[in-house]
Amino acid sequence: MLDIKISNKLKSKWINTAIGSLQADIVVKSSEKLLIEKLDEACNDFSENHKVEDISKLQVISDSRKAYKTIGKDPARYRLSSEALLRRIVKEKGIYKINNIVDINNLLSITSYYSICAFDVTKINPPIEFTIGTKEDEYYGIGRGLLNIENLAVFADQLGKFGSPTSDSERVKITNETTSISMNIISFSGVNDLELQLNKLKEYLINFAEGKNIEFQIIK
Repeated sequence: MLDIKISNKLKSKWINTAIGSLQADIVVKSSEKLLIEKLDEACNDFSENHKVEDISKLQVISDSRKAYKTIGKDPARYRLSSEALLRRIVKEKGIYKINNIVDINNLLSITSYYSICAFDVTKINPPIEFTIGTKEDEYYGIGRGLLNIENLAVFADQLGKFGSPTSDSERVKITNETTSISMNIISFSGVNDLELQLNKLKEYLINFAEGKNIEFQIIK
């Protein structure tokens, strides 16, 4: 598996930072009917039981927003990807269905409330550190353009910063040619239920992405 560590700099700011990290060989393709149905069901269930104002009160989201503020980033301006996704759902804006990996990522985010960072393993130069961005740091976020990542919890390798709970970078984007992925569940609530969520993710990848050689670990 990829060598991933949480920096002392980040842990000193927010001690409950943890990552559920999974690596697998997969096939990227259009989502099959059952996965789409599961995703639509999760969206409908969430929207029927929540209002916009409820989202920031969910424990996983609340802890993450507090962590952002403590680290030095405005969580209302640089929303967690999971929070942004849930807000789209309750506002009935719909969600993008791009491929099976994106849909699996969204399905787990909707039901667990965690942001999940997903990377093409071949585009990463380890070792990897989950740390805090500096004022010199920036990257092009997927669908977001140039992203200011100063004081944001970010992944970094030997080539620079490349992913965060707000948006992953274009550099490590999963494409139709991707065959090996690293999916990382970001928790600011400690290890909590990360093992349960990793097992769900493993099941989804086996069932909907021909997942093989699956390994996972919890980093804290």
